Amino acid sequence: MFSYDKLVVYLLIVHSCPNHFAMLKIAIVDDHQLIRKSLKLMISSFDGIEVLFEAENGKDLLQNLENNNLDVVLLDIHMPKMDGFETCTILHRLYPSLKILVLSVLDDKESIQKILDCGAHGYLTKNVDPEQFQKAIFDIYKNGFYFDTQIGSVLHEIIIGDYKKPKHRDPLEDITQRELQLIKLVASGLSNSMIAERLFINVRTVEAHRKRIMEKIGAKNFTNVILQALKFHYLSIEDL
Repeated sequence: MFSYDKLVVYLLIVHSCPNHFAMLKIAIVDDHQLIRKSLKLMISSFDGIEVLFEAENGKDLLQNLENNNLDVVLLDIHMPKMDGFETCTILHRLYPSLKILVLSVLDDKESIQKILDCGAHGYLTKNVDPEQFQKAIFDIYKNGFYFDTQIGSVLHEIIIGDYKKPKHRDPLEDITQRELQLIKLVASGLSNSMIAERLFINVRTVEAHRKRIMEKIGAKNFTNVILQALKFHYLSIEDL
């Protein structure tokens, strides 16, 4: 029988190790075996993250997804059989709750714009340092988006270039002050639970607000919400 003393010890262990039951499950998708193994080795040093499997292209990933419940996919762009663009589009349609973090050597405007249009939640260059890499994985799971600081100038070009094109109406013009406040809090890096505490509401209400905002502006995910907020000057790059 589970004694009171043992229960106390058990609870102390659990609370001292908050990630014990909150292990993030991720997959690495890259056609280079050496890169996959190197990433897996690095990620194994991160607390709270587990690599469930590796895949060398999008087709392999989709086959493995049928039997695995993932939180985050680390996705390369250039791969045989099914590249990152096609894979991202399919993942967004079939697994909308799955977070997609693109990890690529490419940092040009066209590639970043295209992958974000495919529904990716974030973009990270492969020369990122381990600390930022770890932060990116947790941030994209927690907040629903992540932008590498190294692509800040490219992101700015995308936003400015898009802003100069002929536009339809501002998609955020019907956003309430409360919803705009939530967008800014998400952009600042706060989790749903932290936002709930800040706004004196519960986490489910925060989640409902986020869903309603995406529906209002027709966004694929909250990354697109942040991009629209940047594009129409509700946010600046410095707010991220």
